[in-house]
Amino acid sequence: MNIETLHKLFLKSKGVATDTRAIKSEHLFFALKGDNFNGNLFAEKALSKGASYAIIDEDILPNNDRCILVENVLDTLQQLSSYHRTFLNIPILAITGSNGKTTSKELIYAVLKKKFETIATIGNLNNHIGVPLTLLSMNSKTEFGIVEMGANHPKEIEKLCEIAKPNYGYITNFGKAHLEGFGSIEGVILAKSELYNYLKLNRGKIFLNIDDPIQQKQSSYNDVFTFGESTEADIIIKYDNSNTLAEVEYQNSIIKSQLTGTYNAINIAASVSIGLYFKISLESIQKAVYNYIPKNNRSQILKCGSNSLLMDAYNANPTSMIAALESFKDNPAKNKIVILGDMFELGTSSEEEHQIIVNYIETLELSKAFIVGKNFYRTKSKNEHIKKFENFSDLQIALESNKIQNSYILIKGSRGMALERVVDILKSTTR
Repeated sequence: MNIETLHKLFLKSKGVATDTRAIKSEHLFFALKGDNFNGNLFAEKALSKGASYAIIDEDILPNNDRCILVENVLDTLQQLSSYHRTFLNIPILAITGSNGKTTSKELIYAVLKKKFETIATIGNLNNHIGVPLTLLSMNSKTEFGIVEMGANHPKEIEKLCEIAKPNYGYITNFGKAHLEGFGSIEGVILAKSELYNYLKLNRGKIFLNIDDPIQQKQSSYNDVFTFGESTEADIIIKYDNSNTLAEVEYQNSIIKSQLTGTYNAINIAASVSIGLYFKISLESIQKAVYNYIPKNNRSQILKCGSNSLLMDAYNANPTSMIAALESFKDNPAKNKIVILGDMFELGTSSEEEHQIIVNYIETLELSKAFIVGKNFYRTKSKNEHIKKFENFSDLQIALESNKIQNSYILIKGSRGMALERVVDILKSTTR
């Protein structure tokens, strides 16, 4: 079956699913394979639960005319989503970067939906499967699409661009993330810049933070819309680092937010600038930014007894860790504590990068610092306020035996560390 014919079936369906637990009546089921699963084995179950068709690449149900046999299910899903994107012919903004992708995406989404019927990537479904699913969630009512793109190896952004065919692009920054896959910061820059390379080849527009010296190099491209404190920017934004909550100023108007951390000010500035480019009123932009409430352990402020927690534990890399600590340093709270977990996917740089973080912690005025994970445990420090733990169980014992009160606490680590578990521990010790 060719993609055009499959697309006609898709238009008659009620969407796609890759997991039988999410199957609804008249879905198309795509039997994807992974290292530890084979979706083909669930095709019959998907059909029994109401799927109209199952797209498979193993002929396990040869006599079932509701099974569509293809050479490769993943390739077919990607081809269908790209065909659908062309069919809809709507503007698509692609967002990538080392840090702040999801927060920027959510802020920009909040702004753009003030004017357009907008669909954006849900959560961080930003890979070779998530991007196609995002595109296929768009329909004839969609006026604007926002696609987040993640990668941990070269050529992945290039592939996602070929699928999504963005008209616009924004890279949040270039930081020390996924060094194991990219090899170096230079590798990160090359890989993330695949988005800008695609836009240049296809006459797309680049939204650019002109204050970023790495991104300044792109400003010679003739279709760039810039923002920043530089007087050369198309949208001149001023940053105020004196407040706990991030905010920016544009033409004497303050755009406030419920996001903590000065590093989020750039994410706000991007959403303001993109909103202004698409002629959304400043009043609407202000409301959209202020009403956005962070979730999923991203820059959330939580109350826990007498303690205030800054939950930024969704993920971490050396660049985002330093940015969080720098912002935390400026907070006027008297009793400040950090609870940090290992940073993953750093390859041969892991030992050095974890030691850099510890060295920086030693310069801060903290009541205590708890660092946990095999990498942090190997670091060296003579600071008696820094407590090291090889695993989470040891950290838990320490937190339970040392009740923390009246403190402002930063919690940050890579997703695999699951540091959100700290919240329950702190709650139990403050009752």
